[in-house]
Amino acid sequence: MRLTGNTILVTGGTSGIGRALAEVFHQRGNHVIIAGRRLNLLNQVTAAHPGMYGMQLDVADPRAVDAFAARVREQFPKLNVLVNNAGISKREDLTAGAIDLSGARSMIQTNVVGVLQLTAALLPSLRQQPDSTIITTTSGLAFVPLALFPTYCATKAFLHSWLQSLRFQLRETSVEVLELIPPYVQTELSGPQQAADPRAMPLADYIAEVMEVLDDPSRSGDEILVQRAKTLRWAGKSEDYERIFMANNER
Repeated sequence: MRLTGNTILVTGGTSGIGRALAEVFHQRGNHVIIAGRRLNLLNQVTAAHPGMYGMQLDVADPRAVDAFAARVREQFPKLNVLVNNAGISKREDLTAGAIDLSGARSMIQTNVVGVLQLTAALLPSLRQQPDSTIITTTSGLAFVPLALFPTYCATKAFLHSWLQSLRFQLRETSVEVLELIPPYVQTELSGPQQAADPRAMPLADYIAEVMEVLDDPSRSGDEILVQRAKTLRWAGKSEDYERIFMANNER
């Protein structure tokens, strides 16, 4: 993936990792479109970054996704980078007497179905470009789940598997498929307390290391993996998996 001169769409682009990526791509001289549910935040971000464009989208709404994709195809025919970053996370107590599955359904719809639907809708356009890239945000928790967030972790594991298949099917096309695998980062994904948690990686440090990885001409592989995410990513190949799982869940 080249890092300048692209037309880039970032979903979940009004906060956290999505916003930080959109800002750094904008600074690199790309034409950046951000998508998000909250119009006030879209306006706030784009006002702070002249030239950036905002589009309202709830990826959990199938009809909205189809209409949004049609607008993108019409307004931005040179779109060549899709960053699937929108996602939600909720705690779940599976020991409760009456388990409420509404949160699980919303996470599956947003984190999985929304990604699949938007990718499918924009893939024909991306394939028309000489060089294009799909970046999808998963998580280190796709590989070592955090038991308090079972469905969230499972959605990210689903995406990891799905991206492998997508990458293989597109191997002879112009479309590169990358997986962004964050560690625990200071964002508000699971609530305001996460943004201030000293155990989490500062967002600015995370984005800086992501760009270092992308900038590295010797980079190989299809995963954007920073140092702090490697323990979780490779835990399954380690004899210490059980220890890593317990350490991750006892923090």
